[in-house]
Parts: sequence; structure tokens; C-alpha cells
Amino acid sequence: MLLVVLGTMHVKANTMTSVPTSARAAILMDQYGQVLYAYNEDASLPMASTTKIMTALVALELATPELRLTVPKDAVGVEGSSAYLIEGEQLTLLTLLYALMLQSANDAAVAIAIGVSGSVDAFVAEMNRKANALGLSHTRFTNPHGLDDPEHYTSASDLAKLTAYALNNPLFARIVSTLRYQAPVEESDSVRLFVNHNRLLREYDGCVGVKTGYTKRTGRCLVSAATRDGITLIAVTLDDPNDWQDHKRLLDFGFSCCRSVTLSPADGIYAAIPIVGGQNASLYCESRGDVAVTLPPNSKVEMCIELPRFVYAGVSEGQKLGRAVWYLNGTVIAELPLYAVEDATAMEYPLSLWDRIVEFFRQIGRFIIELF
Repeated sequence: MLLVVLGTMHVKANTMTSVPTSARAAILMDQYGQVLYAYNEDASLPMASTTKIMTALVALELATPELRLTVPKDAVGVEGSSAYLIEGEQLTLLTLLYALMLQSANDAAVAIAIGVSGSVDAFVAEMNRKANALGLSHTRFTNPHGLDDPEHYTSASDLAKLTAYALNNPLFARIVSTLRYQAPVEESDSVRLFVNHNRLLREYDGCVGVKTGYTKRTGRCLVSAATRDGITLIAVTLDDPNDWQDHKRLLDFGFSCCRSVTLSPADGIYAAIPIVGGQNASLYCESRGDVAVTLPPNSKVEMCIELPRFVYAGVSEGQKLGRAVWYLNGTVIAELPLYAVEDATAMEYPLSLWDRIVEFFRQIGRFIIELF
């Protein structure tokens, strides 16, 4: 496959220089990692239960959601928010993850850590390994729930990067966007009801999560995400007494900056491929239709053409030969197929293997001459 980089497109838009918040640190980022607003974003600060974003992610990457875990003694009676787990009862990892992310249950965090890795310390080591792998240079974990510890901290920018990565996991994304979840209690007719603490799921159009957090030491911490017109924005505030309203303002600002962009040229995309054994030296292909996406401001979009280095004669008009691909920060955001514009029939006289080799290089030479 031949990859040809054709150039970049810059998406410009009017932007505000600041968004008023009450936060000690804040950031607004899109799913491609582009920062739309930031304040004190790299400061290392405590993060309370937003810790559980990493807890859930690591658990999902180390174990299957169907894994049945036995609640250990150490998980029972952990201070703070609780699912009121009973020592010895068995629950699936999936149920514990809903308790973790909706109810913000600290006992569920400990049960997950011990059940998945054998001990809290071993699980926390996995959390820190994942943080290092993701390049979260302002983050360190000492527990899976976020209760106060001077050596347990992150930054707004690290939390945003972590959340963008975690949302790529479909089950994580489904859990954090769930308003309420019922789980049956083993050997009982009763159920546990977990209700999501994230008010924005009910109050903000397009909200898809993610996690609240609070202790007296940390203040109010919030990570939110919302999706509109194919764009996902992630907002993080740490130590913010007015976090609900601040997140609405941040997300509104971000979406107001985004705009729809037609990526394909008005006259279409055309490219030529050398053809072997045909009447002509080359075969042209074209795109059909347009492709438009919604993008945040200051996006640098790269377009590439992916085609075979050559094709043999016998191609039919309309046959797909390759594609045009648009990338933003290494992520594919759109593509268009490229089709043959006409039939390419083979020469009428048979060729020996040697003649085919000679003809191939002859056609390549003609193709190069045509280009220049």
C-alpha cells in the first residue's frame, strides 16, 4: 500500500481567552487531546473519588466483567460513600464497578482491588504503572478510592488525559453514563440500587459522565464529558465550590467554538495508479461525495491518500482501489473510498513472465514521464 501525505487543514475559530471558574485548577479538552481552556492545569492536587476513574479502568483491563469476587473483610466498613457490602458475599466485577462509579462506593473500590490483584498494594501498583504508561507525570496513587493521603495526587491535565483514554473503553463509557443501576442481592429477593451522583447527566444536554469527588481536604472535584455533533469534550475542575455551574460554562464555551468543516475538496479527490498489462500507463481513481465533520478550534487535520503501488489490468469502472483518510493527532476522523473512473482492460496479446516484468518497468517509466 502506498501512503501519500497531501497536506494539512487548519480549523480556525474565535476563542475566548478565559472562562470564569471558581476552581483551584481547571481544564477543557477534546477527545483528541487538544486543550481549549486551562488554568493551573499541571498543579499536583488531591482528587478525592475521581481516583476511581483509574480504579475502574485498571480493573477492566486486568479482569473480565463477569469475574465473581468475594467481598473480603478489609472492604467492609470503609469510611465514606458505601454500597454496604457484606463480608463473604459474592458479586460480579461488573456490579462492583457500577457501585464504584455511580454510588462512589469506597468499599467497592477495596473489594475490586483485592479481588483483582490479591491486595490493595498490588492493585495500586498497577494503577501507578498505568499512569506512567499514559504519561501522567503529575499523578501518584496510594489507594483505589481517593480518601485523603498527602502522597495521593493528580493534576487537572492528567485527569483529562486519563478520562479521554478511559472513554475509549465501551464498557467504561456505558457505566459512567448510566443514571441508575439495580443489582440483585445474592440469596435474597432484594436489590441494591446505585444512583449516579453526577447531576450533569440529568442537567446538561449531551453529558456522558464521568465522576464526582469530595473530601474536606480536596474540596469539590469533578470530571465531566459531553458529546455533541460527534465531538466529545472533557472538563476537569479541582477544588471548585461551584463545579456544576462551572462545568456547564466550560462545556458551553467549548461547543460554541466547534464548527462543521467539509474536509473533501469541492472538485473531489483524484489520484493515479500505475497499471501493468493495460492499454494505458496509469489508471485514475476518484472520490464520490463529500465528508464533513465537526471540529474544535485550532485543529490541524492531515489528509493522506492510501493506494496500491500498482494494479494489474482488468479493473472495472467503479471498483474500489483505495481511500482518502483524514487524521487529527494520529486518530482517523473521516475517510472516503477512491474508485476507478473507467475500465482498465488487459492487452489483447499474451505476455510471458519476462515480458510482463519488462512491461511493468516500461509502464512505470511512462507513468513517471506523465507526472512530470
